[in-house]
Amino acid sequence: MLQMLWHFLSSFLPRAGCQGSREGNNNEVRGTPAPARGDQMSSFLGKQDGRAEATEKRPTILLVVGPAEQFPKKIVQAGDKDLDGQLDFEEFVHYLQDHEKKLRLVFKSLDKKNDGRIDAQEIMQSLRDLGVKISEQQAEKILKSMDKNGTMTIDWNEWRDYHLLHPVENIPEIILYWKHSTIFDVGENLTVPDEFTMEERQTGMWWRHLVAGGGAGAVSRTCTAPLDRLKVLMQVHASRSNNMCIVGGFTQMIREGGAKSLWRGNGINVLKIAPESAIKFMAYEQIKRLVGSDQETLRIHERLVAGSLAGAIAQSSIYPMEVLKTRMALRKTGQYSGMLDCARKILAREGIAAFYKGYVPNMLGIIPYAGIDLAVYETLKNAWLQRYAVNSADPGVFVLLACGTMSSTCGQLASYPLALVRTRMQAQASIEGAPEVTMSSLFRQILRTEGAFGLYRGLAPNFMKVIPAVSISYVVYENLKITLGVQSR
Repeated sequence: MLQMLWHFLSSFLPRAGCQGSREGNNNEVRGTPAPARGDQMSSFLGKQDGRAEATEKRPTILLVVGPAEQFPKKIVQAGDKDLDGQLDFEEFVHYLQDHEKKLRLVFKSLDKKNDGRIDAQEIMQSLRDLGVKISEQQAEKILKSMDKNGTMTIDWNEWRDYHLLHPVENIPEIILYWKHSTIFDVGENLTVPDEFTMEERQTGMWWRHLVAGGGAGAVSRTCTAPLDRLKVLMQVHASRSNNMCIVGGFTQMIREGGAKSLWRGNGINVLKIAPESAIKFMAYEQIKRLVGSDQETLRIHERLVAGSLAGAIAQSSIYPMEVLKTRMALRKTGQYSGMLDCARKILAREGIAAFYKGYVPNMLGIIPYAGIDLAVYETLKNAWLQRYAVNSADPGVFVLLACGTMSSTCGQLASYPLALVRTRMQAQASIEGAPEVTMSSLFRQILRTEGAFGLYRGLAPNFMKVIPAVSISYVVYENLKITLGVQSR
C-alpha cells in the first residue's frame, strides 16, 4: 500500500498537473473547476446508451499520472467484464465500488495517526519505511496536488475523488502482500514469477526477495528431500507387479544405502535453484515488455503467457541438471562418486542427447502447472480480498499458506502425468534392459499395463511434502527477509 506514494513521486511529481487554474502540463484543465464524483461518472460515460468506449476523451476527468487520453482506455480494460471493448453502466459501477474499496485500504495504511487525514509528515514516514527519503517540500508538493481546501492535509473525500478513476491495477499493495512464487517452493519451479513494484526495483528490494526465496527453497527442498526421492522411485519402479508403499519405500532406501541415502539427488536439486530462478526472472521481465505496455498492470492471461515462456527458457537452460537430479536419486550405492562423475558417465555412454531426455513432456507440463496454479491462487486471493479485506490487504500467514498450498496442489495434480512420463524417460538408461521409448508410446504403455492410475504413481509422497515444503519455505523466507533488511511489507 505504501508504494503508491513512491509511484506519485517518481511518476508525476516533477510534472504535476493541477486542478482549477494551477499551472501544469498537458494533463491539466485550465480554468475548469474540479467536477463532483457524479459529474465525473456522467462525463466519462457521456453517451446516451450508458456505454463508454476506450477511444472517448473527456477533459473534465482530472487525472495526473500520464497523458489524460490514456485513462479511459485503461478504465475500460479494468472494468470490462464481458470483454466487448465497452463499459456499460453496471460494469462501471462495479469498477468504482471495487476500486473505492482498494483506495480505502491505501488511505488507512498511510493515516498513521488514525485521525482521518494524511499530512506531509505521514507521507515522509511512509516512504522512509521503504528506504526512500524525500524532503518536506516534496511531500508538500504531493499534498498540494490533491488538497482542495488549502489545509495541507488530505481527508478521505479528497483522496477518493482524486484517485477514483485511476485503474486499480496501479495500486501495488496487493502485489506486496500476496507474493507467491518467490515465497513458496514445493520442488517444482514452474510457477509464474511474482510481480515486483517499481518501488521494489528502484530501492533494490527485488533482488533481496529473490535471494530470500532461493535460500528458503534450498532449506525447504533439503527438509523434504526424502519424500521427493521416494516419489521418484515410485514413479520409475512402482507397478502392478511391484506395488511400492510409502513405508516399504523408505525401508528399502535405508536398507540399501543407510539413512544418508534418503538425500540422494538433493545436492543438484538445491544447486539448480539459483540459475533457474535468475534466468526465469530475467526472461520474464523481458517478455513482459513484449506482451504488456505497463509492467505493473499485466492481466492474468498476459502473466500466464510471459511466465510460461520464461519458465520454458529457464527449464531449457538448466534441463541437464534435471536429468542429473533424477539419475542421482535413482543411483545405487557406489554407482557414482558425485555429480560430476555422473555427468561424465552419462556423456560417455549415452551422448549429449541423454541430457535432454523427457524434455518434451517437461515443456508441455509447464502450461497446465503454471496456468492452474496461477488461476487458483488469483481466484482465492480475489475472493479473500472481496470478502475480508476491510482494514488491510494483508491476509495473514495462515490464509497465505492455505492459498499457496491449494494452488500448488491443483497445479501439480493437473501436470502430474506429464511429470511422471518425463521422469521415466530421464531414467531410461539407468534401468538395465529398458528399451528406448517416446513420450506417446510411454503414455500408451502405462495406460495399457497399469491403467489411468499408473499415471499417478508417487502422487501420495508428492502431496505429503506440499504442506511442510510450503510452511518451511515461508518461515525461512520471512526470517531471511529480516536478515537482508527487506522492509517492503
